[in-house]
Order: sequence, then C-alpha cells, then structure tokens
Amino acid sequence: MPQTAASGLPRLHLQDGPIDLVIMAEGGTDAVEQAYRAAQARFVTVLDELCAELPLLRQGVTPETARPTGMIACRMRAAVEPLAVYGFITPMAAVAGAVAEEILAAMLEAGPLDRAAVNNGGDIALHLSPGRSLAIGMVTKPELGGIDLFGRFTLTHEDTARGLATSGRHGRSFSLGIADAVTVLARTAAMADAAATVIANAVDLPHHPLVQRLPANRIQPDSDLGDSLVTRDVGVLSLAEKTEALAGGVAMADRLCAEGLIERAALHLQGETCVTRETNHG
Repeated sequence: MPQTAASGLPRLHLQDGPIDLVIMAEGGTDAVEQAYRAAQARFVTVLDELCAELPLLRQGVTPETARPTGMIACRMRAAVEPLAVYGFITPMAAVAGAVAEEILAAMLEAGPLDRAAVNNGGDIALHLSPGRSLAIGMVTKPELGGIDLFGRFTLTHEDTARGLATSGRHGRSFSLGIADAVTVLARTAAMADAAATVIANAVDLPHHPLVQRLPANRIQPDSDLGDSLVTRDVGVLSLAEKTEALAGGVAMADRLCAEGLIERAALHLQGETCVTRETNHG
C-alpha cells in the first residue's frame, strides 16, 4: 500500500514501489483537502495500471506498435510518438511525467486550486491560476534532493508551460548521452519528460576514451533499452569537448522548440550551461 503523509499539510508524500511523489496544493482549506484525497485515491491504482501494460510500454514506438489502453499509458505514448523520428524511444521515457500529470488532473477535478505541483523525482506537473507564479531551481543531480543548482527561473500563469522535467546521466533512468542535466519546459509534464530524455541523449561525444559505457541490460536485465550502450562515467573534459557535446544537445533542443514540442531547455555539462533560443510559437 502507498505510504502517505497526513493530508491537510502544505506537502503530501505518496510512495508506492518506484513511484515517489511530493505534492503541493494551495487554495481554500476544503479544496486542498479534497485535492489531496483525490490524489491518494488515484495514486493507489497507478502502479497496477502501469504493470498491466508494461511489456508494451517497454517496446520501441513505431507506427506498427500496438497502442496502450490505460490513461497514463496513453499519455506516455502520445508524448513520445512525435520524438520517435529521432531514434529509438519507448513510452517509458515519459512515465514519470505522465504519472505526475495524471495525479494533478485528479486533484484539479476535485476542486479549484490556486496553485499546485506534483513532483515525481524531478519531473513536475504544474497548475497556476491567474496571478500565481512558481519559482523553480534547476539541479544537476535531482536524486540528491536539489543540492547542486545550476539555474533558477519563475513560471507564471501567463506561461504556456505546465510541465518540467530533468534528464541526464545522474538521474534515475539510463542516458545514452553525457549531460549532467537537461531541464525542459513543455506544455505537459509527459512531453517535458520525453523531450528531456531525447535532448540529454544528444549531448554526447561518441567513442570518446573518457566516456565509459555499458549495455543497459547488463546493469538492469529488464531495461527497455536492451543492449544499447548507456553512460556510466565521464572523465574531466576540456572546454572544447564540453562545447562540442553541448552543441549537439542544443541543436536538438532548438529543433524541438521550433516544432512546438517544448517551450525551452537548459543543458548542463561539467560546469558549462547552454540554453535554447527564444522561440515564439504564436
């Protein structure tokens, strides 16, 4: 059963197996309590729902791949589908963001909130009512709880982004690239999650002697990446090497911005940070 903190507090913690959520809701006392109850009620169904379709969700997305039926699984598939043209990707690339999104949707259905955030290990679904904003710090190692910040920004109600995700070689999932962290803002948390994975993979120096890689299935036998080589360690790179690696990621991020798939991104590698160009999607 999920472990929860007491409802009615500024933060609600929900944990079940690998899913670990920290939830914040602000508004009237009754609305917040109803939102937290809705989050708990929806959360108890999440893991079983995902496990029911796990073999399919671990398959690479192609036009021929069968479509899932679960609500969260459908969010995952929709997020990764437009990114499949850039290489092998499975719906699992969007799982954390999709779960955060689904829990937030349940909360908002329960009643009006001024501000809310569902944080699933650094992948965050957001709600901001008119006049509200949220300050966010970007971290190189989300699994350490936000100790190492490489930037900050503030989202307001007027911003179209409602999803934030960070990916890189230090995260909970494997990365094909060498980025310490790639933080992405997108219209949904699932899309931000999937796009952060793709951009982080593009920050790379193929065949570089200072980059250590292993087949994913040697580290985690059931990994959806199979025998793809994932990054395990990166030696100290020169400024020119870091610039070259980041350039590949920025090019991918700018392309996704131009296509309207993401709003913006920040990429970090060994003390160097790059951001996407300002893009107006209309």
